[in-house]
Amino acid sequence: MSDHGVAPVGPESSAGPARTVRPVPVVEPPYYAAVFTSVRTPGDNGYGATAERMSELVREIPGFLGEDFATSESGLRITVAYFRHEEGLKEWAANGEHRAAQRRGRAEWYESYSLHVAKVERSHGFERGE
Repeated sequence: MSDHGVAPVGPESSAGPARTVRPVPVVEPPYYAAVFTSVRTPGDNGYGATAERMSELVREIPGFLGEDFATSESGLRITVAYFRHEEGLKEWAANGEHRAAQRRGRAEWYESYSLHVAKVERSHGFERGE
């Protein structure tokens, strides 16, 4: 699956009301993770609005479990999208609106990116106060 294009699946920033930051909750394996790591081109050029739309759209995919985001000070961005079944991941990859955003991403938004798809076989978590 690493030969297909990618597009943003989450908000450009966490602007707006303060919210509690937490990772996607642990679920019973197996499930799948799509890890998208990117370096952006300068300027927004419509990226933020498209990222918001992709985040809405991916939530409609059966088996979608959640998404985590991180951005380093150097500008490296990481988005991890989790899916219960490989079929959901494939449906997301084939979604027409997502495919259009992928094309625009390669044309305008990314200096570089990589996509890694993994089957999660072990998973555990921790939260202070539990």
